[in-house]
Amino acid sequence: MTLSTYTDIGVTLDGHVATVELQRPPLNFFDFQLIQQIADAFDELDETADCRVIILASEGKAFCAGANFGTGQDDGTGSDDFSEEGFRNTTGKLYQEATRLFSNRKPIIGAIQGAAIGGGLGLSLVPDFRVASPAARFGANFVKLGIHQGFGVTVTLPRLVGNQTANNMLLTGRRVSGEEALEIGLVDRLVDAENLRSAAGELAHEIAENAPLAVMSVRATMREGLAEAVQAATVHELSEQQWLRATADAYEGIKAVSERRPGNFTGK
Repeated sequence: MTLSTYTDIGVTLDGHVATVELQRPPLNFFDFQLIQQIADAFDELDETADCRVIILASEGKAFCAGANFGTGQDDGTGSDDFSEEGFRNTTGKLYQEATRLFSNRKPIIGAIQGAAIGGGLGLSLVPDFRVASPAARFGANFVKLGIHQGFGVTVTLPRLVGNQTANNMLLTGRRVSGEEALEIGLVDRLVDAENLRSAAGELAHEIAENAPLAVMSVRATMREGLAEAVQAATVHELSEQQWLRATADAYEGIKAVSERRPGNFTGK
């Protein structure tokens, strides 16, 4: 069958397993348009009878390096979605699209080959399972940017790793290696990079060989209330992000991250 085509993602169907691939290499920065396209693809695959499982993957070095803040200055280097004005006017719409990702009915396997940082971490937490390579890095670096976490990470991260480990990641902003991610339950399987897609496919086919209506029923039970919790969380997250984005610390944090140095924060 013929699936829709998109500008920033590729969608293919092989037997009962679909692959949705981010195609903004090398870093796969996200914005409203990208998240909307993924949500649209998930919706279409929900209505595609032949599709039973989805693999979410990406081409390039990073799985998703998060939001493109650029230097944090008004110099055209970053996405307008994440400017101070963008957080007031656009990011809320982006989070509405993000909530749609948690509302699909079919299982999702994430294939994480590289960095999943900030909002990219949030995107990596959409799937039911994550298969990663040792080169994968997971970072909730929001405090290093001077802002509050978003993309529903408030709900999804502690759901996977527990409150204390989530607190550690969120308050330090440190990056977690693929090996540590496996230890703390953030990743379900760790494989060499060259075997990443095939390993994700093996798990997808293992699920797809089961009765599809039963699989969707069990998944719905296990994820009951998740989409609603993410929707509620993003309302609070956005409110905090909006006022923090206007602070001097946020401008310094974004600049510091772009320059790969510690931030010189003043609490203002």
